[in-house]
Amino acid sequence: MKRIAIQGQNGSFHDIAARQYFEHEQVQVICCNTFEDVFTQIKCDPTIVGMTAIENTIAGSLLHNYELLRDSGTTVVGEHKLHIRHCLCCMPEDTWETIDEVHSHPVALMQCRQFLSAHPALKAVETDDTAGAAENIMARHLRGKAAICHASAALLNGMKVLEDSIEDNKHNFTRFLVVCDPRKADFMRPLEKSDKASLVFSLPHEEGSLSKVLTILSFYNINLTKIQSLPIIGHEWEYMFYVDVTYDNLTRYRQSIDAIIPLTKELKILGEYQNGR
Repeated sequence: MKRIAIQGQNGSFHDIAARQYFEHEQVQVICCNTFEDVFTQIKCDPTIVGMTAIENTIAGSLLHNYELLRDSGTTVVGEHKLHIRHCLCCMPEDTWETIDEVHSHPVALMQCRQFLSAHPALKAVETDDTAGAAENIMARHLRGKAAICHASAALLNGMKVLEDSIEDNKHNFTRFLVVCDPRKADFMRPLEKSDKASLVFSLPHEEGSLSKVLTILSFYNINLTKIQSLPIIGHEWEYMFYVDVTYDNLTRYRQSIDAIIPLTKELKILGEYQNGR
C-alpha cells in the first residue's frame, strides 16, 4: 500500500490528484495542514510519498513550494496534471435564498471571481482548504454558509450542490509533483523511461550567464518548458533558477547537464521522471 502525504483534507484537489496518479494501487492518504508538514512526513518516514501542487494555469507558480522542494532533499519522481472544477455547495436544508457566505481557499475564490461578482450578496470567506471548508460547514452545521470545492468533496460530506463548474476558466489545470526520499526513487519510476527533468541552479553575476546555459540546452535539443527565478536571500540581485526541461534522448540530456555545470555556481537535479499527460 502506498502512503501519500498531501496538503488538505479528503476530497481536496490534492486527494483527487493522488488517487488519480496511483489509480492502479491501493493508497492511504495522510492529510497535512501545510506543505511544510508534507515534507516533514517524508523526512520522518522515508517510505511515505508526497504529492504537492507546484503551478496552476491561472494562479501561476506556488513559489514557496519550489523552496520547500529544494531544501527538503526529496526527489521528484512523477507529475500529474489535474483539471480543476469548482462547485458551490451547501447544507441540504439551504437554498440560494438562504445562503449569505461562501467559504473556500483564496486561490479557489480567485478562480471563481466572475461567479462571485455575479452574486454580490455572497460574502467571500477565506479558509485553508477547499474540502476543509465543506467539511467544516457540515461538522458545525453552519446554516446559510456555502463552500466552493470539488463536487466529490461535496458528495463526501453529504452536501447539496447548488451549481457545478463555476470556475471562470474552463481550461484550469494544476500541476502536481510526486516526491519521495531519494533512496526510494528507483522504486518509484524507471529512469530509462524518463523524458522530463526539474533542475535548480544559480549563476555568476555576469552578463549573458543565463543566455549561455540556454544556448547549450538548445544545442543538445533539450526543450525548456518552464523557467522560474527566485531571489537568493542575502545576495542582492542574485537568483536561483528553477527549470523544467523535456528530452527524447536520455544520453543527450545527461551530456547537456555535464556541459552546463561549469557555467553554474550551483546545480541540483530535483528529479527525472515521465512527463505528465
